[in-house]
Amino acid sequence: MHKHLIPAGTILALMATPLAAQVVMPGLGDTVGSVTRLANNALDPAIDTLADLPDRAGELARDRIERLTRLVRQRREVLDTDREGQPARKGILLIPDPPADLSQRLEGSGFRVVGSERLADLALSVAQVAIPPGMALSRAQDALRRRVPTLEVAADNLLFASGSTSSGKAVATRQTAVPAPITAPVGVIDGGAAGAVEEQRGFASGAPFAGRHGSAIVSLLHAAGVRRVFVADDYGTDPTGGNTLAIVRAFDWLVGRGVRVVNISLVGPANPLLARAVAGALRRGATIVAPVGNDGPAAPPAYPASFPGVLAVTGVDGRNRPLIEAGRAEHLDYAAPAADMRATDARGQRIPIRGTSFAAPLVAARAAAAAGRNLRETLDREAVDLGPRGPDSSYGRGLLCGTCRGR
Repeated sequence: MHKHLIPAGTILALMATPLAAQVVMPGLGDTVGSVTRLANNALDPAIDTLADLPDRAGELARDRIERLTRLVRQRREVLDTDREGQPARKGILLIPDPPADLSQRLEGSGFRVVGSERLADLALSVAQVAIPPGMALSRAQDALRRRVPTLEVAADNLLFASGSTSSGKAVATRQTAVPAPITAPVGVIDGGAAGAVEEQRGFASGAPFAGRHGSAIVSLLHAAGVRRVFVADDYGTDPTGGNTLAIVRAFDWLVGRGVRVVNISLVGPANPLLARAVAGALRRGATIVAPVGNDGPAAPPAYPASFPGVLAVTGVDGRNRPLIEAGRAEHLDYAAPAADMRATDARGQRIPIRGTSFAAPLVAARAAAAAGRNLRETLDREAVDLGPRGPDSSYGRGLLCGTCRGR
């Protein structure tokens, strides 16, 4: 896998320049919830360069922390923070591939196994362990690791959508080419979606529930030529929607249905259970496409995009400039359109969209079109090199699907 390291000087320069972005948070009433501003105002599409933004050094990274803290506080009945400060389901820890005697090992500790399941198509098992009443999740992680030091212990972290939708006026764009039909199926792990899908299954309370974000992702796949879409709704109307266990179950379902290209326009921390699920899907021949996020270059790497083997995608605007709010991954593979464009929401309306979320399905469409061929070689031949010659930290190995902009 190609690793593209960002020069330290570039990172410092970017951190010294304020960024504004949007991210969608899961919640009731919409599949992946309402838009949360990372700054006082949304990113102005008229802003051309980083230099056009006022000097608010490091604000984006701080806003990210404040936003997550606020979310947990608002949903304290069902959410807590793990030892890294990341939102997770309250009162539950996860152990991948637990031993048969796990319950016996936990006797007298206050921890107890409350669920266990086998995800056969990922060759992965997982146990849910309830923590002692009144114990903070972060403290429980450390205590359980001491109790079972040879086992991995994961929080049931939440993942969030990596783009925003708006009811405002869209920037005028044109789709310059009609794509050829793509018959290979593409799976979507997201919120529920309206529109034509081959199959849709819920993995959260109230799912499937069609919302803006999932519907927009599916509409972009259709616009790029994909004819067969399978949707796994991990949000529904669930206040803990987008949790890791639901996403792992979604991967297992899609792999079991024979889907070999999976788009997951979500971002979260480096959860060990999610890492195992991704590795299991890759072993089964799946191609996984994920965005680098919109929290800026000072934010931690986004996952699953930063897991080995995943196609990490960033976004460009209508003039093929990298989105100034785009995050960074441990590696970057490709760029695709992600702003100055529209998609279809759950009500069938054309709405403006922005964010690396929306670049990912365009790359997933091209990956599906390459089915049966050498994927990397095929995509590299299609990619348009826009940055410095060769792979770089702004465009990866080049721009894909540059004509796939919705009117």
